[in-house]
Amino acid sequence: MIVGTGPGKLEYLTLRAKEAIEEAEVIVGYQRYLELIKPLIEGKRIYPGRMKEEVQRARTAVGLALEGYKVALISGGDPGLYGMVAPVLEVLEAKGWRPGGPPELEIIPGVTAALAAAARFGAPLSTDAAFISLSDQLEPWEVIAKRLRAAAEADFVIALYNPRSRRRKKQFEKALAILKEVLPQDTPVGIAKGVFRENERLILTNLRELVDYLEEIDMATVILVGRRDTRILNAFLLTPRGYGQKYELD
Repeated sequence: MIVGTGPGKLEYLTLRAKEAIEEAEVIVGYQRYLELIKPLIEGKRIYPGRMKEEVQRARTAVGLALEGYKVALISGGDPGLYGMVAPVLEVLEAKGWRPGGPPELEIIPGVTAALAAAARFGAPLSTDAAFISLSDQLEPWEVIAKRLRAAAEADFVIALYNPRSRRRKKQFEKALAILKEVLPQDTPVGIAKGVFRENERLILTNLRELVDYLEEIDMATVILVGRRDTRILNAFLLTPRGYGQKYELD
């Protein structure tokens, strides 16, 4: 079972996610994500892992499942979006696996960071959006930059994942430069750090002033960049869906 645990707090796990964790004999996951669900996994056989060990965790989970154990592979947010589903399927593909098993596979969705941030900011993602990771660990920067420019030119709302780490800082500055070339400087931006966790930090700004918050941005941050008609409404972001052009709202 590949389990999406959502943004962090236990109350934002789905019912099926909680059930799957309870059913599992073995828990495999990134140590930081396991700490967030610690009350649910006490007393279970646990295989914690570190960052950049996704393939190793996938192999471990698949191997244990093939031995007959009921395994919950923990993935923060949603496991299908920058999560553990892809490495597991690639490992299974390399083993010649076919749906139906063995092992049997269940994917349990979770609330991804962009949707959690959107819930805090109101309605930034009310219409078409692009999800782009700025990490070039697995993708060439040239490809990421091309996608980012295309999304901005197509006037998508853009959710930026993995924007900045301790060792990887210039990529975000390059991404910001691309966005400023394409979008108006006053384009609204929402910075969401540690959404629904104890250290949650929410900042409303714009492209021009985004540079002032560089030190706030890390791997636990998702950034929502509005499209040309996105606007700030009190403490919220609003990307209109066009209702005002078709109906009288007052």
